[in-house]
Amino acid sequence: MKRLFRKSETYLLLVILVFSGVITCVNPSFFSLENLFDLLKSYSFLGILAVGLLVVLISGGIDMSFAAVATVAEYLTALAVMRWHGSIFMAFLIASLIGILLGVGNALLIYRFKIPTVIATIATMNVFYGILIMATGGKWIYALPENFGTFANLRLFTLVGQGGSQYGLSIITVIWLGVILLTAFILRHTITGRGIYAMGGCNADPGPAERAGFNVFRIHLFIYSYMGLLAGVAGVVQALLVQTVAPNSIVGKELNVIAAVILGGAGIAGGTGSVTGTVLGVALLAILGNGLTLMKIPSYWYDILIGGVILVSVTLNALQARKKRSKVIEIEEPAA
Repeated sequence: MKRLFRKSETYLLLVILVFSGVITCVNPSFFSLENLFDLLKSYSFLGILAVGLLVVLISGGIDMSFAAVATVAEYLTALAVMRWHGSIFMAFLIASLIGILLGVGNALLIYRFKIPTVIATIATMNVFYGILIMATGGKWIYALPENFGTFANLRLFTLVGQGGSQYGLSIITVIWLGVILLTAFILRHTITGRGIYAMGGCNADPGPAERAGFNVFRIHLFIYSYMGLLAGVAGVVQALLVQTVAPNSIVGKELNVIAAVILGGAGIAGGTGSVTGTVLGVALLAILGNGLTLMKIPSYWYDILIGGVILVSVTLNALQARKKRSKVIEIEEPAA
């Protein structure tokens, strides 16, 4: 039990259970399989981005351009698929390649010129958005191919509710689950994953990681190209969910994604964080957003609650880190 309560994920799970219990008491429809499957599907977009950002934060960096990368990949992919009558597989392939290309650009900029990650990615965010708006004139795309709607409605299994409504495990949720498993495997069972933790554990100083034998340049390329890859996948998922593509549809989603990862226990300084915690962070955001709607509470309370929960989460993480340091560091008293 002591080991269990040393983990931030445990406290986050308790918060989720408390909020779920309160919401269910107010509106019993919250605690239903139909609502659960709907939340899993609708928050898959945010969840995919959160898992990608987790990798960046563990390394000691931060990427503020992922929403812009997702938007560019989504828009260009929609144009390509409409022009060449492409399949869903083609859509994911094109979006992934665009995301990787833009991610590699971020990695080269950060590594070669030693620019702080937040500055570099804020700059590229504005460049990506600006070029897209200038090239498209801000036009929306409404007439997506029919196979987009067909694919978005696919389920691994279908259940029937009391009112005759159909629901089940969406293929979009399966994509998110696949991203979760892949990222967990990379972080836990590969040398690259160890290198990512090594970089972040030294306050984003690549020196110790290089001396430990890690190729820091390759790790940088992987981190930001992987973030770009998942941003591209998330862009297609967003198009599948809303069935439209807009240059400004993902603007402002950065803070929600960052909030989910921080709530999950990832440290801004790097070196800490887990896929489990990030998934729980996304779950908390989903529960708060859906719960406030079901309880008919004004939407501005969502931002207030998220801010409060983040403050509590960061405070608990800081206290836990302080306890760990006090156990590791031994203070020697001067001899009399």
